[in-house]
Amino acid sequence: MRSSRVGFWIVAPAIGMLAGLLYGLIFEIELLVSAIRGAFIGAPVLLYERGLLFQAWRTLVRRAATPIFVVATLATYIAMIAVGNAGAGTILHHAFGYMPNPRVAMLMSDAGLAYALAISALAAFVFRIRDLIGPRVFANLLIGRYHRPISEERIFLFLDVAGSTRFAERHGDLAAQRYLGAIFGALALPVQRSRGSIDDYVGDMALVSWTMEQGTRDAACLRCVFDFAEVIAADAERWLTEFGQVPDFRAALHCGSVVTAEIGLERHKIAYFGDTLNTTSRLESVAKELGVSILVSGDLLDRLGTLPGTIIVEDLGSRTVRGRHEPLRLAAVHDGSRPSSPMQASSMHGTETS
Repeated sequence: MRSSRVGFWIVAPAIGMLAGLLYGLIFEIELLVSAIRGAFIGAPVLLYERGLLFQAWRTLVRRAATPIFVVATLATYIAMIAVGNAGAGTILHHAFGYMPNPRVAMLMSDAGLAYALAISALAAFVFRIRDLIGPRVFANLLIGRYHRPISEERIFLFLDVAGSTRFAERHGDLAAQRYLGAIFGALALPVQRSRGSIDDYVGDMALVSWTMEQGTRDAACLRCVFDFAEVIAADAERWLTEFGQVPDFRAALHCGSVVTAEIGLERHKIAYFGDTLNTTSRLESVAKELGVSILVSGDLLDRLGTLPGTIIVEDLGSRTVRGRHEPLRLAAVHDGSRPSSPMQASSMHGTETS
């Protein structure tokens, strides 16, 4: 994941350069000039959207209502276009001797500004749609990967926010929705870093999935859960100030074969069908019964192979799960590199957390 992020620092200027070359061909501008301007203008926008520039600002903007998102995003793009164009003009003047002076070199033509703004507006619209339906779902819908149902193996995570019902009873439904929205917002980055996909939200539960290759690589699916716990713990003071408590959760992970298909007409969605998804859902209930924070099936542990030394596996034996003919091996998983979470501590003392 880190190598792909580093590589994007090379890819982004290259994409910007291609956009600049297209502009040069359309408006008959010298290709070297348009290519350099394209690289300096396009790269910051792409790096920003990839989360490699101004990450805190981008997160704040993405959480805003759509009208505010559009205005703030376009304002950000315009600022980056202006700075990028100034940098390109400086390079063109000093390195290649274009334009009589740096000030003239930094000026952008009306056509150039209109082109940049049009591309930026289109990008803002596309990225908002991507955020609304999820980046991986968006990509798969575009390429039509699941237009015809296919059978594939996937890893599923059901992540349930513990204590959300009691929170709603104390603070009301509106406060509870804001609380859940903040929690699921915090989940987005760990899922992105693990190359997973948030496929759905159902009440106080989030459904996350990975392809088998991505989820098993360096135990990415487990690291996602630990990463999420660290994100919550690192911001504990803010959670206490805003909501009066630090969120806790239960997680159940399982893997297996499912049928994946694009369904719907007026509202398209990529959906999963099969016993694997049903079993994962039922494991979340088992985790609650056992007072376990992170419950993993033996099927998934077998596919993960040798785990990093910091991951502690506690064998819970086999258990009959509704809907399965054979008992399923289960295990509780802990991150040995960090202290026990509040839920782990409460379960050790026999306190129910729900």
